[in-house]
Amino acid sequence: MSHRAIHVAIGVRRCISAFAAGVAVLVLAVAAGAAEPPPGETYTPVPGQPGKDVVWVPTPEDTVRKMLDIARVTERDFVIDLGSGDGRNVIAAAKRGARALGVEYNPDLVALSRRAAAAAGVSDKATFVHGDMFEADISQATVLLLFLLPQHLTRLAPRFMALQPGARVVSNTYGISGWEPDESVRAEPCRAWCIVNLYVVPAQVTGTWQMADGATLTLDQNYQRLFGTLHAHGVELPLEDAWLNGAAIRFTANRVRYEGRVKGGRMEGTAIGRAKRAWSATALH
Repeated sequence: MSHRAIHVAIGVRRCISAFAAGVAVLVLAVAAGAAEPPPGETYTPVPGQPGKDVVWVPTPEDTVRKMLDIARVTERDFVIDLGSGDGRNVIAAAKRGARALGVEYNPDLVALSRRAAAAAGVSDKATFVHGDMFEADISQATVLLLFLLPQHLTRLAPRFMALQPGARVVSNTYGISGWEPDESVRAEPCRAWCIVNLYVVPAQVTGTWQMADGATLTLDQNYQRLFGTLHAHGVELPLEDAWLNGAAIRFTANRVRYEGRVKGGRMEGTAIGRAKRAWSATALH
C-alpha cells in the first residue's frame, strides 16, 4: 500500500472514531434527559409538611365530595380554594362544570396542581396561581372551599361577609368564630377531617328601615342572626325568630310573620297574621 493510501485509511478511521464518539455522547445526553425530568416534576408533597401559614394536610376525597355536595356546586359557580395545596378541591369542582381557582403559596404545589388538572382534563376550568391567601381577590366567588385553622377563618371572616348574599363558604372541620353554620354534615366513612360546615353569606341589613305602612324597622345583626324592633303606632315591638339566609329574611313581630327578600336598599315580601298582605321597607341613610 502506498504512503498516500495509508494516510487516507488512517484519516477515515479517525473520522469514524470521532463520529462514533459523538453518537455515544448524544445517546448519553438523551438518556440523561430522559432520566432527569424538568425541575419540579418529581415533587411529591408530604402530609404535615410546613407551609407559610399552616402545615399541608390533604382533604380526604370523601370530604371533598361532601363539601361540593353541601355547597350544591354547579356549572354556574365560581369556586375558590384559599391554600389549595395539591389542587384536589379545585379539580373536583371543575369536574362538576364550575370555574375554579386555587390560591397557593408553595410554587411546587401550584405546579403539581396544574399538572393534575391537565391530567384530569379540566385545565380550561381549573386555574392555579401562586399567591398569599390573605391577599387574594375573592370578591367574585360564589363558593369558597376551605381547610384552614380557626384563627385564619376569623381573620378572613370580614371578607367572607363582603361577598354577594347567598355565596357559600364551606369549611372542612373548623368553624368560624361567632358564625353559626347554616348546615353541618359528616362525610362517611369518617376517619379524620370529615366534618363539613356550610355558611351562607347573609345580606347586610343593620340600620333603620322605613316600612311602606309607616312603621319603622330597626335591625342589628350578628352574621345571619337578626335583632331589633318594629316601631308601629307608638308601640315598640321586639322581633322574634329573626333570621337571614343569603338575601332571604324572616322575622316575627306581634304574632305577625314577615318573610321576604333583601334587594340592596329595599326589602319586600309577605306578612302573615290574621290576614296575608304584602310588605316592603326602604333603608334610611
